[in-house]
Amino acid sequence: MPLAVHPFIAPLIVACALFMETVDANIIVTALPAMARAFGHNPVTLNIAITAYVVGLGVFIPICGWLADRYGARTVFRTAIGIFVVGSLMCAASTNLELFTFARFVQGVGGAMMVPVGRIIIFRAVPRADLIRAMNYLSLPALFGPAAGPLLGGFLTTYLHWRLIFFINVPIGIYGIYLANKYIANTHEANPGPLDWFGFLLSAAGASLLLMGLTMLDGALISPRDAVLMCVAGALLLGGYVLYARRATMPVLELRFLKIPTFNASVMGGSLFRIGLGAVPFLLPLTLQEGLGMSAFDSGLITCASAVGGTLSRLLSQRLLRRFGFRRVLMVNAALAGLAIAMYGTFYPGMPVWVIWVIVLVGGIFPALQFTSLNSVIYAEIQPRDIGRATSLGSVVQQMSLGLGVTVAGIVLHLSAALRGHPSVQWSDFWPAFLVVGLCSFASIPITRRLAPNAGDEIARGKRG
Repeated sequence: MPLAVHPFIAPLIVACALFMETVDANIIVTALPAMARAFGHNPVTLNIAITAYVVGLGVFIPICGWLADRYGARTVFRTAIGIFVVGSLMCAASTNLELFTFARFVQGVGGAMMVPVGRIIIFRAVPRADLIRAMNYLSLPALFGPAAGPLLGGFLTTYLHWRLIFFINVPIGIYGIYLANKYIANTHEANPGPLDWFGFLLSAAGASLLLMGLTMLDGALISPRDAVLMCVAGALLLGGYVLYARRATMPVLELRFLKIPTFNASVMGGSLFRIGLGAVPFLLPLTLQEGLGMSAFDSGLITCASAVGGTLSRLLSQRLLRRFGFRRVLMVNAALAGLAIAMYGTFYPGMPVWVIWVIVLVGGIFPALQFTSLNSVIYAEIQPRDIGRATSLGSVVQQMSLGLGVTVAGIVLHLSAALRGHPSVQWSDFWPAFLVVGLCSFASIPITRRLAPNAGDEIARGKRG
């Protein structure tokens, strides 16, 4: 029986779990070149491991709420942490890329359940009057995780061994399970209702096959023909889900929300922007290490500047949205974010480190502002009763578009190296990749332009309905 303690103990436990996940997501990219050497692969090929994590994260999000209602939030939360820790140990023990990719998928499954169920725990454990303060605890991992991950990953990879980065999760996870068991109540819903298992399997299989197939088009792991077949099968399954969802009473992913202008702009336009956002954490460390010859630690010192820029954007976001509104901010900032991403392609060997650091710092401001704005306007026209289901759809599309960014970056890098006759990726192959994913951010402007000039004003200006 959980102890009766201060109401903020539950948010702190959830925040620690989120910090573990956020650090892990950012710690691996700094170590990719070292892992590639250990597995005998080109560093770009390891984008499959990042994609596998995103797939595991994305496809299981829609069923997390139902699992928490059916089996209890504490039970699912503990299980999620346990799965994440087991996946971490599997990553550390992996001897080849295939095993490592599967281990990353397992980690993604655990991560998929940790954050949504953690939010459910907070909503049920904290009085409404303290809810905003409690949710602020969850913003701390988002602030510090992206900065701590590259630094820890770079230090351990350079001075010790890359396998150690996955052992960081073990003590945190075990202690998190202990605290959850002691302080969090295992709340259930009396009647959670049926789950759309058919829709879940159809959408999950389709998204997984399509994204993984695109990632493996380079032929390093399977033949290009088999990769194309995976893509075709995935697209057909997703098309089948669209037809099924139109007729289903309670589909696992409710597509009708895409008819709402602000939701559509955030999800569809945001997906194009997030391709660039997802590609940068993969491309930037590779550029610094493989292209400019930096160590993993030096690379981490620079990439963490992007997280600092993201923190600065939080000081500006609310003021800008109140002054100019969502439509104008999203349109102008999409161009600035795309330009900032493309600027990373101008790095060259011998470029002063302080110049690179400043560019990365400033470049972190605009994508973070766009990310915050999109995540705010998405709920502007959603009814309170529909927020849970709208969140599921938005979260799945968000994760898949981030994974698609890694995939697109990998494809462009492989094409550039092949067309230039490079046996492996060189620094001159990175600028086309940054340019392509930067242009994806520009491509989101026509979609956000469809928004009404006053779209989301109640949120931006803090009005109450």
